[in-house]
Amino acid sequence: PASLARLDQPMTALRPLSGLVVIDEVQRLPELFPALRVLVDRSPAPARFLILGSASGALLRQTSESLAGRAERVVMGGFTLGEVGGLEADVLWRRGGLPRSFLAEREADSVSWRSQFIQTMMERDLPQWGVRVPAVALRRFWTILAHYHAQVWNATDPAASMGVGTKAVRHYLDLLTDAYMIRQLQPWHANLRKRQVKAPKVYVRDTGLLHQLLGIATAAELHTHPKLGASWEGFAIEQVLAREPHDDAYFWATQQGAEIDLVLRRGDRLLGVECKRVDAPRMTPSVRIALEDLGLERVVVVYPGERRYAVAERVEAAPLEELAGGRPLFDA
Repeated sequence: PASLARLDQPMTALRPLSGLVVIDEVQRLPELFPALRVLVDRSPAPARFLILGSASGALLRQTSESLAGRAERVVMGGFTLGEVGGLEADVLWRRGGLPRSFLAEREADSVSWRSQFIQTMMERDLPQWGVRVPAVALRRFWTILAHYHAQVWNATDPAASMGVGTKAVRHYLDLLTDAYMIRQLQPWHANLRKRQVKAPKVYVRDTGLLHQLLGIATAAELHTHPKLGASWEGFAIEQVLAREPHDDAYFWATQQGAEIDLVLRRGDRLLGVECKRVDAPRMTPSVRIALEDLGLERVVVVYPGERRYAVAERVEAAPLEELAGGRPLFDA
């Protein structure tokens, strides 16, 4: 409360400060950004501002409008394999990367924290960001998305299930994407005669939250669940995107069934990534077609094994745990 009172007059409060100034929970005061623009433009600048807080679509638009060319935005997710180490890969996959969930002393404590997190997100955080959708409806939709995890999005069935139009369902999807709870992986379109998939794939970004929404509470339940492979695919994709440099990331699929999980663009280079929870990946027709049709420079198949080996020309299998170390999947 004292800090909020000081910031009622932001120029008076912030102008005298020097060095590094940290403002947390900035989403509560979006009106600060015009003042920050003036303060950042001072020359020489006596202070730098580190602004932290939960992201929402409206807040990010405010930042881009008021601080365009003056700020760098860093998106911080949960823990990654590079931060917790390869030996913790299974725990990170099962519990997710949100710190209090991952670091809980007991599995039951992790489950309880994730349950409360989801409830708080629906009932407090999203309404604070201006979302005017009932919490019960959003919770139900989020659960439906968990069952769509790693699948191509089709709004028709969720809309029918919820008794709303496809436009409303699309709005719900964008809300959770803005909140960094959902990743919409867009399709890569190549100049081919084949019919290509044009809808995005959807993923619950944190697998701990995915498992909570699916009612998975233990390792045994996870390893017998129908979404086991899809869950591991989403986990591996998040680790690859956190570790591997890229300008853009897509997936690619055709109506005939050929697909590849990730297409990473680095300048004019296209690199492919497949994520397979198998003991020993082999060459597949999908990878062969993707290499030929997309002109991929190389493909790496990420799997939960222990050694890297060549699968075919321009195709390698690489253990997921390599993402915890210093070796990149692809040469720079």
